[in-house]
Amino acid sequence: MDFDFTPEEEAFRAEVQAFIAEHKPKKGTPQEMATWHEKVREKRWVGFSWPKDVGGGGGGIAQQVILKEEMAKAKAPSLGTCFMGLAWVGPSIIEYGTEEQKQQFIPDILDGKYHWCTGYSEPDSGSDLASVKCKCERDGDEYVVTGQKIWTSIAMWSKWIILLVRTGQGESKHDGITCLLVPMDTQGITVRPIQNMSGGTMFAEVFFDEVRVPVENRLGEEGQGWKVTISALAHERSSIAEVTSLQRSLEGLRELARKSTKNGAPAAEDRGIRRRLASIDARIEAMRLNGMRFLTKQLKGEPVGAETSVNKLTRAELEVEIGELALEMQGSQGVLGAGSGAVPDRGKWQNHALNWPEVVIGGGTPNIQKNIIAERILGLPKDPEA
Repeated sequence: MDFDFTPEEEAFRAEVQAFIAEHKPKKGTPQEMATWHEKVREKRWVGFSWPKDVGGGGGGIAQQVILKEEMAKAKAPSLGTCFMGLAWVGPSIIEYGTEEQKQQFIPDILDGKYHWCTGYSEPDSGSDLASVKCKCERDGDEYVVTGQKIWTSIAMWSKWIILLVRTGQGESKHDGITCLLVPMDTQGITVRPIQNMSGGTMFAEVFFDEVRVPVENRLGEEGQGWKVTISALAHERSSIAEVTSLQRSLEGLRELARKSTKNGAPAAEDRGIRRRLASIDARIEAMRLNGMRFLTKQLKGEPVGAETSVNKLTRAELEVEIGELALEMQGSQGVLGAGSGAVPDRGKWQNHALNWPEVVIGGGTPNIQKNIIAERILGLPKDPEA
């Protein structure tokens, strides 16, 4: 594996760094943010790796990694405002959509005109997406959907949902799943927000009561939904930005250790704390190197599949451990809420500790990731209950 970038790629890195230095919002005012998004859109850095004929940048994989890495290091605003649309809905439409669907959806995703949500998990299936039961029957030129989804991120703010439904059965439970693109204001859709432990409402339940969806809104062929979804999730789980996010969390933990006390001395001087910080650092570095391995495969034109679950599982474990260690270092202050003047970092770590399920569960629970690693990488027998 070659860790070096080409001179052309390093020149692109310098270009990105110069752009950030010139255009990064200083105060984060609405006008500054609007200007930022306009400028990155002009550079075609939103949808950077997407084909130029759909409005993307046509950039290479290595350059995309550099772009995301430098933006994350500089703590610059996001590249585009339609996160789910850019992360996996857009790529799925580019790969499986009709020309009409590409023309209808891709420009709006790039311009961030509205949000998308993903209708995957169900009350009785969780991360086992192949056990989807949300019923869908064809009636002429329409599909009729009845069922429920749960843990649907930002459903209450989204205009569209990419939805997995059951249109039939086959030899495998992966057969008979179809993917639909559905407007959230369609008659028969009900959204109920779910409040998390910190009081936020990022997730929601979504109910479908004989919701009619035009057949033209199907993404891919009928029964091809599993293929569409696996491609999307593999794209999500190979994200380089996760590593940079964890590195920033580690920097914050180290700073917290320097200003916290344990047994009358700075927590940073405690051997146990130092060992735990070093362990977190080592696992983040392992994630980074794994990411480079994935990148190498992509550059060679090889598919990236089950191995991305290793980083997903590692991140899940780290998110929990980071929150627990931060509260432990705060001692009695760790039980205080964000509204208390005595709480360090304005309650940042309390929110982290309470909000970790959003990161850990999203994209597949740890148990599902362990099954994927065991069965598809290690070649172990399948879990009879999975």
